[in-house]
This record gives sequence, structure tokens and C-alpha cells, in this order.
Amino acid sequence: MADRLEGRVALVTGAGSGLGRAMARRFATDGAAVMCADINEEGAQDTAAQIAEAGGRSSAMRLDVTDGDAVKGSLERTDSELGGLSIVVNNAGIGGAMGWDPTIGVNLSGVYYGLAHGAQMLADRGGGAIVNIASVAGLNALVGSGQTPTGEPPAPDRAAAYVASKHGVVGLTRQFAINFGQQNVRVNAICPGYIYTPMTAGMTEIPEGEAFLQSLHPMGRLGQDDEIASAAAFLVSDDASFITGVALPVDGGYSAR
Repeated sequence: MADRLEGRVALVTGAGSGLGRAMARRFATDGAAVMCADINEEGAQDTAAQIAEAGGRSSAMRLDVTDGDAVKGSLERTDSELGGLSIVVNNAGIGGAMGWDPTIGVNLSGVYYGLAHGAQMLADRGGGAIVNIASVAGLNALVGSGQTPTGEPPAPDRAAAYVASKHGVVGLTRQFAINFGQQNVRVNAICPGYIYTPMTAGMTEIPEGEAFLQSLHPMGRLGQDDEIASAAAFLVSDDASFITGVALPVDGGYSAR
């Protein structure tokens, strides 16, 4: 499906590593031009370079998603540099270790700004697709969040911030899907289970930690970043033309228990 997104232009936040990098690369493989945005500008540039080396069209920029004006500017810059805007992926996120305010600022406010500015810009251009990266923590409480097997003290406040932010992302997804449904803007969320990314490395690099996370998934394993990228590529494509307002678990059965 190398041409499934031909002619589309995407902005992906948090594209400097992990899921964001995987989605940016997949969109480019499917034919889209991609603006790679990340607070880590070097990481964003590296992702854009990987896309260019593979024959795709890309650009990169530094973006702090907690700055609403900067988010609006990133959308406008994508339009001007890459010649359009048809896909927005609100992916930038952090774990709960930094506490309530930073977690809500990045994971929830950052997504809100991408929706508030992005949905209207897409509507003004005739439509498009938005994907928000939520989590199984947007559908459930985190199992085992207070009893990690690594000897670390329980941190229920960290889990609470993360869970609250991701539940908020699911709510925003549904509300913007309703608000912009008749303007040809589709808004969906992906709710990943535990995926091998830099965010989970602190657990997966410890054998007992990896085994604990695997045990939470009925499939008995963690996911790969390209499995999330495949779901995102589907949701932003015409194959998903009648799908909006969905919070799609891609979680190895985590949320089915």
C-alpha cells in the first residue's frame, strides 16, 4: 500500500523517537509528506533524515506541545513548508513520573491544542484525519501500578496523573469527532498496550519487569512500535472513511480482560 497516503501531508508530534518515529516513517512509506515535530529537535531531524534517505518527503521542527501558540504555528508551518495539511497525529506524551501538572500539560493539554487548532484547519481545507495516541490507561486503571516488581516504592499519584490524562484524551477524541463530523474531519484515538519504546525501557530492560508487563497481556507479549504505526496508517487512510470517535485498543488483549 505504498500509495495509500499519496498526496497527503501529516504533522506528527513526538516524532523524535518511539511511536512517533514509527508512525512518521510508516506514513512516508505509504506516500505522505511528513512534518516531524518533537521537543527534542535533534530526534525530529533524525526521523526526517531517515524518511528522506528512504526516498520520502519530510521536514523537522522543535515543538513544545504545552504551548498552544506553538502548536498552532507548527500546523501552519507544516502547511507552508510541505504544501498542505490533511493528517494530524497528537502523539507527544510522557509517563507520570514528573507529577500531575507536567503530565496533564503534555498528555492532555498538548492533545487539546492539536485538536483545537488542527481540526479547524483541516475543516477549512476540506477535511482530513486526526489520530490521538491515548493508552490502555485511557480505558482502564493501570493494573499493578502500585506493586511493581522492580523494588521501586509505589507511586499511585504518578499512575493517577497518567490515567487521568489518557482518559481525557479519549474524551476529547469523542467530543471533537462529534463537533467536526459534518465537516469531513475524522478524529480517532489509539490505545496502545505496553509497547517496546524508550518510555517502557526502564521496565523492559529488567527481566522480571519485562515478564511482569508481558503477563498483563493475554497474548503474552508486548507490542512493537510498527504495530501501532500500522493501526495509525489505517485510521488516517480512506480505508477508515466511516470511522470516527473510536478509541481503538491495540493492546494484545489487555483491555479484554
